[in-house]
Amino acid sequence: MAGVMLLMAAPAVGQSSETVGTRLRYQDEHGQRTPVEGVVISVAAVDGSEVGAGHTDSDGVFEAPVPGPGVYLVSIDVDTLPAGIRLREPDRTTVEVEVLESRDGRAIFSLISGNAEPMEESGGVSVRRVAQLTTEGVKLGLFLGMAAIGLSLVFGTTGLVNFAHGEMVTWGMLSAYFFNYFGLAGIFGFMAGWWPPLGEGVNLIFAAILAVIVGGTTGFVMDRWVFGPLRIRGVSLIAQMVVTIGLSILARYIFLFIFGGNLRFFRDYSAQSALQIWIIEITPKDLITVVLSVLILIGVGFFLQLTQTGKAMRAVADNRDLAESSGINVQRVIRIVWVGAGSLAGLGGVFIGLAEQLSWLIGFRMLLLIFAGVVLGGLGTAYGALLGCLLVGIGIQLSTLFIPVELKNIGALVVLALVLVVRPQGLLGRRERFG
Repeated sequence: MAGVMLLMAAPAVGQSSETVGTRLRYQDEHGQRTPVEGVVISVAAVDGSEVGAGHTDSDGVFEAPVPGPGVYLVSIDVDTLPAGIRLREPDRTTVEVEVLESRDGRAIFSLISGNAEPMEESGGVSVRRVAQLTTEGVKLGLFLGMAAIGLSLVFGTTGLVNFAHGEMVTWGMLSAYFFNYFGLAGIFGFMAGWWPPLGEGVNLIFAAILAVIVGGTTGFVMDRWVFGPLRIRGVSLIAQMVVTIGLSILARYIFLFIFGGNLRFFRDYSAQSALQIWIIEITPKDLITVVLSVLILIGVGFFLQLTQTGKAMRAVADNRDLAESSGINVQRVIRIVWVGAGSLAGLGGVFIGLAEQLSWLIGFRMLLLIFAGVVLGGLGTAYGALLGCLLVGIGIQLSTLFIPVELKNIGALVVLALVLVVRPQGLLGRRERFG
């Protein structure tokens, strides 16, 4: 993995002019969105010097060129808003926007009509807010479940708790980011100028497919040249777990060295306006990724239940010695599990990156939530991992009804501790007898 990342370290980036902009549309009491024309928008550097200013056009769009990458302050003049239109968050008249190289910055101002409720009036517990937070929780739970199934299956078939699994999620996300901007030409320079899926920069859909392949290959490499030999030599699971911790730290700081510590975004599908579905707001990209997650997880379930390889995986997870005595090639099954775990982690990373900002630390931060979901559902079971992550995701989001957003992940720690004390096998796990 480190070798491939070093190949990605210095791709050639074409010169391009960056801009900062926004698109203003207000939402009426029926949930309809209408462009707002003629509103004054200004852009300033962090030192206060003005960079640009202007009015939104008939589509509610404003754009201003900026000198280059950096942080800019985008302000809206509320006095120029049409009568009856106001900010949902009245105090949020200035937004901080980061512009990256070859990546425009976009500010988001939420506007509502005079009859709609502003943000501070709709706080607390309400049906609308509970529905919105539940939707966000299901989305988070599905993305966590996508990544967690591989972690759970690796533990079920080998007994190994892989602390580097979070970095496999980050690796898939950053691989997709790399291919989204630079294509295969970022690694193989002679492909520059080729057809876009092979040349400089590809659509995120194609980049996600490449990221899944990279993730699966990483899983294969980790089993073939790291953990496979350790198993053959009879190295203890505790020692192997320490190896995963070392790999996690190594990969994390390689990510930092190559991609830097700034937050990043995919080139495609980053800034989207939310759709109004009943009382829920959801962006098209989130809706599509949720649907894709459900379909993929259903496919994984069918694979485990109906295919010969899937049945072999469940047999090895249930009783490895009995499976081996029955003629199942256990080492081959474990290798397939590692490949699948890497692929699902990579795809989960892409989906998480679409929903949030890209960061070298995001996999590390998600690992606690993944572990909480896996332990809650039952370590070693694919369905338990999915159920546990859904419950954790929904619980974390709903907890913000009562506690500050900054503290919402504490719930995952509480769940982890309570399950280990009350029901260590999890919701769908089997009780083990020792001694």
